[in-house]
Amino acid sequence: MMDSIFKYLDFRKYMQDFYDFKKRTAAFTWRDFSKLAGFVSPVYLKEVCVGNANLSKRGIPKVVKALGLSGREASYFESLVVYCQSKKDVEKRDAYLNMLSMAKDNEIHVLGSDAFKFYDSWVHSVVRELAPAMPGATANQIAKRCHQYVCAKDVEKSLAFLLQSDLLKKTDGGYEQTQKHLMGSPQDMGLAIRSMNRQMAVFAERALDAFSTEERNITGITMGLSQNAYEKVVGILQDCRNRILEVVTDDDCIDRVYRLNLQLFPLTKNVKDFVEKDI
Repeated sequence: MMDSIFKYLDFRKYMQDFYDFKKRTAAFTWRDFSKLAGFVSPVYLKEVCVGNANLSKRGIPKVVKALGLSGREASYFESLVVYCQSKKDVEKRDAYLNMLSMAKDNEIHVLGSDAFKFYDSWVHSVVRELAPAMPGATANQIAKRCHQYVCAKDVEKSLAFLLQSDLLKKTDGGYEQTQKHLMGSPQDMGLAIRSMNRQMAVFAERALDAFSTEERNITGITMGLSQNAYEKVVGILQDCRNRILEVVTDDDCIDRVYRLNLQLFPLTKNVKDFVEKDI
């Protein structure tokens, strides 16, 4: 018996598991699978499963029929394909949220969904830091301490989520973090983390005019780098980040919540490619 489609975050894995299941229970080949879905190529679906080809928009309903999916299961598979194949973060995010909703309706918890929700919005990370520093504060009072607008109702929702996800716990008159630091996996939560970084980049731009140089520190360097030097700089930035985390860990009484963005990105294309073609 196969696992429910709602437990999958990769449509290729589901297709492969379907093929393996059918092969175990009866004589079944990739040619049979493709024929069942109405494709001429006998190896097309195999190429899709191993990642050598994408499943086209017109091909999705054919595969859905071959898989025997219908209703919400079919809709989930369609969203799963968009989530896995789309190059646009907006489309991927909408597809993922749609998947979470359908999985929840079927009483299935998607692995990593709490982490996705946490990193998808700046509110949760700020409330997680601010609430423990304001014993006895109401959601409205917490909201008013944020420079970026957030309403009291959204703070209440964030507090409920943080408690439910065991990222905060209640104490006498306030809240306490269950652990000092959280680490997001770029591999697993890349989409939500990019969403968080976009929001924080906007806030950083606003901070240039909103705060004096005594309250914020924003600097930058424009530099030419080789790949070897780039990797060394990335290592230095990581070491710097770790040292800052040590300082934060030893700080038991905060005055306000800050955000530190470490940004290193290319401003030009590779010069060597140009030189070689020019010659």
